[in-house]
Amino acid sequence: MSITPLPPLDRRQAATAVLAAKKRTGVRWADLGKAISMSTEWTTAALLGQHPLTDDQAATLGSVLELDPAVVDALTLPPVRGKDVSDSSEPLVYRLHEVVQVYGSAIHELVREEFGDGIISAIDFELELERVPDPKGDRVRLTLNGKFLPYRTW
Repeated sequence: MSITPLPPLDRRQAATAVLAAKKRTGVRWADLGKAISMSTEWTTAALLGQHPLTDDQAATLGSVLELDPAVVDALTLPPVRGKDVSDSSEPLVYRLHEVVQVYGSAIHELVREEFGDGIISAIDFELELERVPDPKGDRVRLTLNGKFLPYRTW
């Protein structure tokens, strides 16, 4: 009896396997970032399919998370940025959409006043999440740090 090989995994399937392995092993996102000398935020996004991982990074993370070789291979595939990669019905994601709905126009105007006509890059970008103790209940500080890219004229 011959065994039919399974088709290769894609990045979304790899992300699902990573989440299961993270739960099984109890490893924290911060520990995964440290394992490859990258930020917690970038590493988390990469393992969820939003950034490319090198062969060495994928192998290191695969070892820490005890991942199957097929999952490690899938982690090196091109990222799946864009549509349908985040669940907008997830309450935290929904609230971030709400923040942009409420403050997006103000952010646009303030960036335009300070820098001129342009955008904040998500390509040359850094994200930091920090827990801020507060007597009324801990707060979440998100720092979105993107390069300003002016619109060009010709």
